[in-house]
Amino acid sequence: MRRFIAATATALAIGLSTPAFAQDDEAKDGLSLMEEGARMLFEGLAQEMAPAMQELRDLARDLEPGMRAFVAEMGPALADILGQIEDISNYHPPEMLPNGDIIIRKKTPVEMAIPHEDEEIEI
Repeated sequence: MRRFIAATATALAIGLSTPAFAQDDEAKDGLSLMEEGARMLFEGLAQEMAPAMQELRDLARDLEPGMRAFVAEMGPALADILGQIEDISNYHPPEMLPNGDIIIRKKTPVEMAIPHEDEEIEI
């Protein structure tokens, strides 16, 4: 659906970039056919998407109390953890062991000194 909306927006942008001499005639008659077609298209999309948007609003309304409680309880603990971590690039990605434990290994000073392939080297 996002691709369809992006393609529609692109087509609308191209259609609305009409030459200046054509805009004078269209201004006298009201909306051009392209503008009218685009308006009708977007009204149709809005009507088609209305039920999905209402469901999303309802879901957000249902999840809001739980999310507020989670942030209130876990927010200070997460802030404390982030304060202890300092810089996340000092750690390897998390690994899951066969027994289900998750470990996060800290990089050694030698590993931290080696630049990664995607990092730029200052010369």
